[in-house]
Amino acid sequence: MSIFQNKKYVPPLALIAAFAWGCAYPLIKLGVEQFMIEADDIGGKTLFAGIRFALAGAVVLLLAKKGKRSFSVKKADYGWVVAFALLNTALHYFCFYIGVSNSPGSRASILNSLSTFLLVFLACAIFPEEHISKKKLLGCAVGFAGLLLLNMGGDIGGSFTLLGDGMIVLNCLCSAFGGILTRIVCKKMDAVVATGLSLGLGGMMLTIAGLLMGGRITTITFAGAWILFFLVCISSVAFYIYNQLIKYHSVGQVAIYNSLIPIFGIMMSCLLLGEAFLTKYIMAGLLVAAGVWILNYSRKN
Repeated sequence: MSIFQNKKYVPPLALIAAFAWGCAYPLIKLGVEQFMIEADDIGGKTLFAGIRFALAGAVVLLLAKKGKRSFSVKKADYGWVVAFALLNTALHYFCFYIGVSNSPGSRASILNSLSTFLLVFLACAIFPEEHISKKKLLGCAVGFAGLLLLNMGGDIGGSFTLLGDGMIVLNCLCSAFGGILTRIVCKKMDAVVATGLSLGLGGMMLTIAGLLMGGRITTITFAGAWILFFLVCISSVAFYIYNQLIKYHSVGQVAIYNSLIPIFGIMMSCLLLGEAFLTKYIMAGLLVAAGVWILNYSRKN
């Protein structure tokens, strides 16, 4: 039995992935600044995302080859692989990069937790082994309350914006449906290879789209190169761990830990970006964390 199949390792492994993704919020904003990508340069941001995920995919596939993983894919499953790359990487992170770059990192990290609750409901609707319960409904309701609190008022955190919060919400929808595809595709082929193909193909799609939109990266700094390196590592490690866990355990059991990403995102955004630690961020984060606890409790009872 591998470490990913053992239930006792689900919490620490899922937390590692959540922490890695939480770090991505401020790093993306810093990367956009270091590569001198203008706020309205959607093509440049898309190209930046594409380079990151294409490199991450190459790293994962290289590790899969070194580990002698099976690269066998049935012709009937080609469509699933392309759909997986398009939804789980290309569309997902196109919306993510635009949204994060137009919203405070702390705010975006909390709002992005919407994908976890959407995935819980989708999993219950699609997979027979996933069951809805009153406690799951309560957990989602508490989590949604945190998201609603986040968008109340017009202080430094700001109110709802289409290019900021709107794109984060679209990213959440892609992430939730991508989570469903993860479960399906990783049952059809090796999970590590599927992860590498999703990141690599999705990254290529983003790169091509960015270039077609006129995106160019003309400024490369030492700090920017290191930020890109860390973002590639985050994608490689987090997706590798997460997709392996999704393959062996129920979607709800793994996905609930993703709602802790806001906590890590807030901490890292404040540390790296010097963003204000607003009171409503604390309240919203606590509500989201409470929703996670309730969902986790419902799994054990």
